[in-house]
Amino acid sequence: MIQIQDALVSLDVVEKFFCCDLSKCLGQCCIDGDAGAPITEEEQKEIERVLPEIWDDLLPGAKKAIEEGGVAYRDVEADLVTQIVDGRNCAFTCYGPDGMCMCAFEKAYRQGRIDFYKPISCHLYPVRLKEHPTFTAVNYHRWKICKCAETLGRAQGIRVYQFLKDPLIRRFGKEWYDELELTCNEYLKWKEENE
Repeated sequence: MIQIQDALVSLDVVEKFFCCDLSKCLGQCCIDGDAGAPITEEEQKEIERVLPEIWDDLLPGAKKAIEEGGVAYRDVEADLVTQIVDGRNCAFTCYGPDGMCMCAFEKAYRQGRIDFYKPISCHLYPVRLKEHPTFTAVNYHRWKICKCAETLGRAQGIRVYQFLKDPLIRRFGKEWYDELELTCNEYLKWKEENE
């Protein structure tokens, strides 16, 4: 672990390679799981606010799930998560003509229809945050469906923290990220010299 201000960052975030390869995974992380994406109560309010703008992008099953259960629910660990369809698919997914899964929020944001990009937990994936009373744990979540992202990241020399520069800045700020980047560079240099 390395400490950056009040966050403890797993060495996997520093050492492992990662770069999403959507042409191979087709956005599987949004449609395969046992719960929705973790969100905050503030994000739940944002989702409810922008819902009318993305409603027509959602699949019929998603609309029904939201009408019956709302935009979010508490999972088995009592975490607030986005609504799901068929016990696994995020309700806020839509599909392109190539069959690739897209986030309805991100699609609408990029089209200038809404000002909410997507939940921070989605933007940060494959990193997951765990809030503790005195610090935030920043951990790399490995999932077999992301094997192609690890392969592409290694081929392009992109580490997890580099791939996630924008969402890490969104969550922690540019000063925090600059400190992380400097620390990672020093650590990786030290590791290479001592192997």
